[in-house]
Amino acid sequence: MFLSVFDIFKIGIGPSSSHTMGPMVAAARFLEDLRGGAEPIPGAGALASVEAVLYGSLALTGKGHATDRAVVLGLCGLVPETLDPDAAEGLLAEVAARKHVAPPGLPELAFDPARDIRFDFGPPLEGHANGMELRAFDAAGNPYHSARYYSIGGGFVLSEAELRAQSEEGARAPEVSGVPYPFTNAAEMLAMSHSSGKSIAAMKRANEVKLSADGSGEGSAARLDARLDALWGVMDGCITRGLGQDGILPGGLNVRRRAAAIHRALEAERGRNLAQPHAANDWISVYAMAVNEENAAGGRVVTSPTNGAAGVVPAVMRYYRDHCVGANTQGLREMLLVAAAIGGIIKHNASISGAEVGCQGEVGSAAAMAAAGLCAALGGSSAQIENAAEIALEHHLGMTCDPAAGLVQVPCIERNALGAIKAVAAASLALRGDGNHVMPLDNCVRVMLETGRDMNAKYKETSTGGIAVNIPEC
Repeated sequence: MFLSVFDIFKIGIGPSSSHTMGPMVAAARFLEDLRGGAEPIPGAGALASVEAVLYGSLALTGKGHATDRAVVLGLCGLVPETLDPDAAEGLLAEVAARKHVAPPGLPELAFDPARDIRFDFGPPLEGHANGMELRAFDAAGNPYHSARYYSIGGGFVLSEAELRAQSEEGARAPEVSGVPYPFTNAAEMLAMSHSSGKSIAAMKRANEVKLSADGSGEGSAARLDARLDALWGVMDGCITRGLGQDGILPGGLNVRRRAAAIHRALEAERGRNLAQPHAANDWISVYAMAVNEENAAGGRVVTSPTNGAAGVVPAVMRYYRDHCVGANTQGLREMLLVAAAIGGIIKHNASISGAEVGCQGEVGSAAAMAAAGLCAALGGSSAQIENAAEIALEHHLGMTCDPAAGLVQVPCIERNALGAIKAVAAASLALRGDGNHVMPLDNCVRVMLETGRDMNAKYKETSTGGIAVNIPEC
């Protein structure tokens, strides 16, 4: 099992990695099938039109998560990493007016978003709560090609065949991936760290260099550092943009951006002996809120490990850089590497999808990642790092995913702030100990998965229970 730091942290757009980025990627993959000469269904004529059907959570909260807009953009040939959010509105308007998409390398295809994106509110597809089907037709309306995709969280997308293969592989012993330190869980990670004498960050770095673009040639480590720095640059830039924006977030809930006003107040308190000791929490919170307000507005963010939880890791990294003694660039790189190691363990052994296990899989996972990263940057041992991740995840167990109106705003923005605070507290507690603790991280991850499986579907990103149905209509 190996998930790169650049798999866990992906540059994209808001408001959701599973409901916005995933469907966009799925649509782009469908176009690749068509360009690659996907075998037409017998009897079909020339390719002429496309449609999309959304199931489960993608249907129930698709409007609030801009899933329909993402499908349109994906069918135009765009992908999250390179999409210009400012140009999206014009393209969406053009498709709605012309009722056609013109993806590169394919003929112009009939597609009316109002008619050809269907929200199926019946039972979800069996494979995953976030399922969708894309269909192509000839001019007479005969089926030409179809494919099902599943957006499994964090922007990861699997076809039906890939999901089936993953399920079959999960029933077998995991295969060694060819990296020097192929740990599949925290116990293996700690054992390898002990036997090799290397830190978790050093092992993760060695794995990344081994699987870099050229294999492991000279300069791979420098290229890795450059990519890590660029990733942090996007995160940091998102915080800075969010701290400078006022106004009302889109979607209809009339949620007011608060990060900028809070930040101005905190800056005004500097050097005036007016700040309370707990103001450190306000700084952590405002960094996280800035990211998630940007995410809610459809801005550029980094999945960490999802968009709904995108504020936690960047907030803790900004807190480390701007507020912690001895902070440096190498510490920021270690935070990303260690956070990705923990995120990979959680994704491999449980889930990071709110539609699958609730928000414990999103903000809970993000808090565990951030806590481990901060602990590492502050000099924690491998045992202390594992302890920090466990503390943070343990105290998010059972957290539901119940966004009001399907928007990643209430309670998501504040939830990221509190997740970041918990991450810092967890790292601090772990650093005050020696790494010995009762509940191993692996057991905590297993409990998270079991809790998610037992959780009622109305609390798993369907907006049919919890906070989502208890907002006053006024």
